[in-house]
Amino acid sequence: MNLHEYQAKSRLEAFGIPVPHGQVAGTPQEARRIAENLGGTVVVKAQVLTGGRGKAGGVKLAWTPAEAEAHAQAILGMNIKGHIVRQVLVDPASAIKQEIYLGITNDRAARKPVIICSAEGGMDIEEVNRRKPEAIIREHVDPLLGLCDFQINALASGIELPYPLWKQFRRLAQALYDCFIASDATLCEINPLAITEEGDLLALDAKMSIDDNSLFRHPDLAALRDTSAEPEAETRARAANLSYVRLDGQIGCLVNGAGLAMATMDMTSLYGEADGIGPANFLDIGGGADAETVAAALRIILTDPDVKAILLNIFGGITRADEVARGVIQAFSEFESDLPKIVRLVGTNEEEGRRLLEEAHIPNIITATTLSEAARKAVAAVKGG
Repeated sequence: MNLHEYQAKSRLEAFGIPVPHGQVAGTPQEARRIAENLGGTVVVKAQVLTGGRGKAGGVKLAWTPAEAEAHAQAILGMNIKGHIVRQVLVDPASAIKQEIYLGITNDRAARKPVIICSAEGGMDIEEVNRRKPEAIIREHVDPLLGLCDFQINALASGIELPYPLWKQFRRLAQALYDCFIASDATLCEINPLAITEEGDLLALDAKMSIDDNSLFRHPDLAALRDTSAEPEAETRARAANLSYVRLDGQIGCLVNGAGLAMATMDMTSLYGEADGIGPANFLDIGGGADAETVAAALRIILTDPDVKAILLNIFGGITRADEVARGVIQAFSEFESDLPKIVRLVGTNEEEGRRLLEEAHIPNIITATTLSEAARKAVAAVKGG
């Protein structure tokens, strides 16, 4: 789950990290009132869950409240990489002497958090890594020991941070790590971390991503999720406890088990590659799914206009094939669809599942006994229109 900039800043501030004290506006008039209250120059920033806001014109400097209102008028409603701007953050402007990048994420290969720092702040860290990798300093953190002072000193030395700022930097880096751990985050990023003309460190922008699997421990963070910024299908899938990711193919996949789902996607991609045909989604109904879960999954697939065929690949262990069949029947009793439906039911109660589907007389059902056969038939169904 990603947080908006203003939400991430609020979280960082709770851990003692200095941030500008701006406010969020949903209308140009609100932006003007906030600018008047702040006094002086302000920055009007689009609040969307994507990068590249500045290049898209979503970040503007305003010298007066009237100018802040005009910028908010232009930014609100803007489409930035498919995200519609519904709010802007109005921050007091800062006199910046230097911009630094500071972030923490998980290094899966090292199985440890890694703290990353660069004197090349204010731009995408991926671009810095491509153009000037030596400018990025990394320190892996032992989760049992936590972030140590000598590691923070190594970062400060590596970016040639002025020595008078080292004490501030140690406090700030430690606070960022504490926030990262306490939030079950997968990313905590400050970009830029500004050195102001007054000689202070200030987090001018922030990004945070929270591990979805940890949200049961953080109801306060879960409440911050902006569902308007995500596809409706993903919102519905989460409500039904389904693992769903929309892709750009034409074959809607419904599978039980993440590994089998990945294999199903790989096989459809393999046989459809030459014709530009592939999976339209990753959808794992999990083990022990009942008829209602299967029906909910099919409803999500059927609302995708790009889906031209549906592939159900069920290996019945905990999940019973007859329960899957009942879910399929339930879903297609609600949604009439003449899309080709390739069904592979193998395992527990597979004979009963096949019998139920035969007796339901659902149109355009095509059976398969192996994954390879099912994937070929799904590709052929899409090619056949």
